[in-house]
Amino acid sequence: MLWFDGVLQEGTRAAFDLADRGLTLGDGVFDTALARDGRIVLEDAHIARLVDAAARLGFPLDPAEIREAMRAVAGAHPRAAIRTNATRGAGPRGLAPPAEPRPCLWASAAPLADSFACAPLRLHPTEIRRNDTSPASRLKTLGYLDAVLAAGEARARGFDEALFRNTQGRVACAGTGNVFALFGTRLVTPPLSEGVLPGIVRAEILARAGDWGFVPSEQALMPADLIRAEAVFVTNSLRILSPVRAIGTTAYAAHPATGILAAGLNAAMDG
Repeated sequence: MLWFDGVLQEGTRAAFDLADRGLTLGDGVFDTALARDGRIVLEDAHIARLVDAAARLGFPLDPAEIREAMRAVAGAHPRAAIRTNATRGAGPRGLAPPAEPRPCLWASAAPLADSFACAPLRLHPTEIRRNDTSPASRLKTLGYLDAVLAAGEARARGFDEALFRNTQGRVACAGTGNVFALFGTRLVTPPLSEGVLPGIVRAEILARAGDWGFVPSEQALMPADLIRAEAVFVTNSLRILSPVRAIGTTAYAAHPATGILAAGLNAAMDG
């Protein structure tokens, strides 16, 4: 199911300007949200993040139009992954953006198995580094090749997902999610300055973890810190909270904290 330029249609094909800067330069942003029975989970947060990301690139998006696009495809499946894309639109040759951008927006829905949420993961520490010096490292831009390559590397080595360090060798994130480490009741995740995306579920945990008996904090982590952690997990809007069972050769046993956090998150997301 596809919403494109105000029209809802079956399939994924639509007329597209081949001079669009999203295609030629990756000049655009995207968002991935979960829909349950036609309802976008944490809808306002997803819309706000997409609008903010586009504004940081220098082009405007209409929150009402984003909401319309997301809702139009949300009921396509009982449980759906909603991807919303926005580009600056077409422009002349070269890097300079058009003086008056005409953004292009579209949203699509794909079925999502119930088993995808909270499924355990094994992480491969990739040598590809997250560029914490780049403003784009904190935005979901259309340029995702580092994550694509790292994911392929991880799969080739028998892992589920990649674990990124940044240019300083500190822990940044997984290829498609934020990383948390548990030390007693302390829940630690790298700050955005480490080259980290502002995850929607990440923000929920930082805001609500105290209600569930944990002390959340944003703090730089070294790979050695993850080795001594009692538990590690990855969060994103589709996985919700996936316990990490291994990072390279380091194995992690199941920990009750992940169940408590997952239950809290699901309750919050149903509200």
